Amino acid sequence: MSYADSMEFAERGRLHALDRYRIAGTAAESRFDRICRFASELFSTRMAFVTLIEEDRQWFKSCSGFEIEQTLRSESFCDHTIRTDEVLVVPDAQLDMRFSDLPIVTGEPFIRFYAGAPLTTPDGYRIGALCIADTRVREHFSEREKRTLAGLASMVMEQMELRREGLPQATAANFADATDLSIITADPTGRIEFVNQAALAMFGFTPEEMIGSSLNLIVPERFRAAHNAGLARVAAGGTSRLKGKTVEISACRKDGTEFPIEMALSIWKDERGVGIGAIIKDISERRDRDVRLLRLASQDTLTGLCNRFRFEDLLREELGQGRPLAVLLFDLDGFKDVNDRLGHAVGDSLLQAIGVRLPAVLDRNATMSRFGGDEFAVLLPGTGDPRIAHEVAVTVIEAFKKPFEVAGHTFHVGASVGFSLAPGHGADADELIASADFALYRAKQAGGRVVRMFEPAMRNETMARRALREELLRALDRQELVLHYQPQVIIETGEVFGVEALIRWRHPQRGLLTPGAFLPALEQSSVALDVGFWVLDEACRQLAAWKAEGYPPVKMGVNLFPAQVKAGDLPQVVADLIARYDLDPRLLEIEITETITLNDDDQSLETIQALRELGVGIAFDDFGTGYASLGSLQRYPLTTLKIDKGFVRDLLTKPRDAAITRTLIMLSRELGLETVAEGIETPEQEEALRLMGCEAGQGYRYGGAMAAEEVSQLFVQPRRRLRSGTS
Repeated sequence: MSYADSMEFAERGRLHALDRYRIAGTAAESRFDRICRFASELFSTRMAFVTLIEEDRQWFKSCSGFEIEQTLRSESFCDHTIRTDEVLVVPDAQLDMRFSDLPIVTGEPFIRFYAGAPLTTPDGYRIGALCIADTRVREHFSEREKRTLAGLASMVMEQMELRREGLPQATAANFADATDLSIITADPTGRIEFVNQAALAMFGFTPEEMIGSSLNLIVPERFRAAHNAGLARVAAGGTSRLKGKTVEISACRKDGTEFPIEMALSIWKDERGVGIGAIIKDISERRDRDVRLLRLASQDTLTGLCNRFRFEDLLREELGQGRPLAVLLFDLDGFKDVNDRLGHAVGDSLLQAIGVRLPAVLDRNATMSRFGGDEFAVLLPGTGDPRIAHEVAVTVIEAFKKPFEVAGHTFHVGASVGFSLAPGHGADADELIASADFALYRAKQAGGRVVRMFEPAMRNETMARRALREELLRALDRQELVLHYQPQVIIETGEVFGVEALIRWRHPQRGLLTPGAFLPALEQSSVALDVGFWVLDEACRQLAAWKAEGYPPVKMGVNLFPAQVKAGDLPQVVADLIARYDLDPRLLEIEITETITLNDDDQSLETIQALRELGVGIAFDDFGTGYASLGSLQRYPLTTLKIDKGFVRDLLTKPRDAAITRTLIMLSRELGLETVAEGIETPEQEEALRLMGCEAGQGYRYGGAMAAEEVSQLFVQPRRRLRSGTS
């Protein structure tokens, strides 16, 4: 290694050694200031300094007699001092060519005399100097004085070593005061030795009140005996059950209030014996949140009744005792109409009124729960008698005979009830609830406002529906499902302008099945989503095929399952199909029914609006046959109103049906909607509808549902009048 390389290596080591002390550039400290003042007084000089030599500058850690912060390293005396282990003495700086031009010689503080001893680390690096200086020349500086100055420099280094060793403790103390966690340490007798700012704020004491006091200061009185016994065991060398664990306990503030804390305990041994420390966190907010969450987990937030989760827990507890019981399920007849006409806020108020009235008419041992929506449950513990369960179910129905006065409205709503009994109708909670649900389904099938008890045949029927759904899913995979198309015509001209896509099932054993044979089992299952999207895809594919074959444009009507609207991605699916098959969106018309509008939630509305924004038509199918209100016509972005075949069938024999049909046609015209009458079978029905102003029709008068190849023949002559007269 060359001399230059050796010097560079040594300088890097020196700077690294200085960096380990983390002192250069820091503020003044009394320990170094005292040594500076002592040196100045001892040697009778006007000035004394503790300096540190960095790579390019000299930093003054302590000053006596003249305040200076830093100079360039090249403009310092001490840069020369650290080059040897000897004390550097300069009797007259003006006569020394090395220093005569230094700014601190030619200007303030006008140094003439200088003496400096290097600050040498234990591993031999010289990182700075303790120096004295004066504005007067001093010809003599004895060897004894040099040794004394070097001794003082050693004292400076001792203080630097102590400071460096104390840095971790100082850092820890600063961290302790900066953290939001409360930290407390105590000696073996349980006296508090250290407490950080967070702990003082948490407990409400001052440092003087806590340090030196017993830990009992923050321990609730009823726990002190156990606390002191545990402390004594640890002090005697025993183990603590809490060591290394995070536990939740109670603590006490200065004002005497108790609050929950989370504590992690640490125990160590040092020269004084056992030390104890704890990191503490106030968990009052978390406890409050847990209480709220527990309440939410077991309570219906709208009515205050227990929710389904809690109901099932209670049911399992009762079943675990082996006692007989009854489960009643009921929902409201006509509630959807309330939501549809007056909105969910009024509907919620009605549910709250029911949550007050019904528990009042039930036995005090009965537990009533709201499962969600307008579905409620009642648990009757201790009774397996069907007569008693039936009487309670009748009581529920009777409670609805008195109207509800809510939000300025009077509501006449009813209830349908189904019930099951343990142990005969189910071995566990899920089975019992399912059995009661089967019975409720039968009660609603019977017209509502009646009671039905579970019977095994109900489950068999449900199992049959489930098997049919599974078979349908396989049929979809095996491409057994097909679409047929029923023509829609302009009544005035007989021109075919559109078709409605209708699903059929080519069953391998039962032949071609119409929707009535399988849709009831399909609509309430997840399979409906798969089948519904297949119908959309197939209808769009057929539209594209007709376009490619050169047929005139024709409108395609496609029915939706409610599950497709609830899925949330329907608009994107339709947009993708339009793009994939390069379709004019105006030729696709989505048909929605009351089932969709009666849900009337924001998601359904947003989905239909998004479809309309794509340019797709929206037809309201079978309007007027159920609970759909005029508000639905205003709320949804419709393009077409389809009049149900039930009105058309008796159009000529029932004036009431004729009046309703006429009104619907006028309403549709006023709203700017196209009108399509379904179920037209005779020339007389067609003529009556034409005179009423109905624009378009659909039914056996023009043809039933046909295969794609057959119906496409009707598009060949666009102005062809279609009058089959078939039925």
